[in-house]
Amino acid sequence: MAALNLIEKLKKAANLKPSKKTVVLTNGEVVEFYCAPLTMAERQKAQAQAKNDDTNELALQLLVNKAVDDKGERLFNVSHISELKYMCREQDVQALMLAVINDSEEEEAPTDMKRTRKAASEG
Repeated sequence: MAALNLIEKLKKAANLKPSKKTVVLTNGEVVEFYCAPLTMAERQKAQAQAKNDDTNELALQLLVNKAVDDKGERLFNVSHISELKYMCREQDVQALMLAVINDSEEEEAPTDMKRTRKAASEG
């Protein structure tokens, strides 16, 4: 009986509703999208889709699978993966992938890549 209570508590605590993510691209443009917290099943699906153990491939697959607009429509599909890899700045795609993986429930503060790089080089 205690296990049943624990599973119910875990499900109630999950709060799988999408939260807004905000990222500042390298050109200064602010982009917003929504993403629900990651579940184990979603990670497993993305790992299978990535077809290798590369963490960037996994993160890219999660971005494609989970990033949605304010109406819940997916922002990317499988056909966009090649464009994300070859026609977009790595820093911008990395920032989007990190926003998906970050499991913070509160709205993300804009990520300023220039400030982040400067702070990293100073520290």
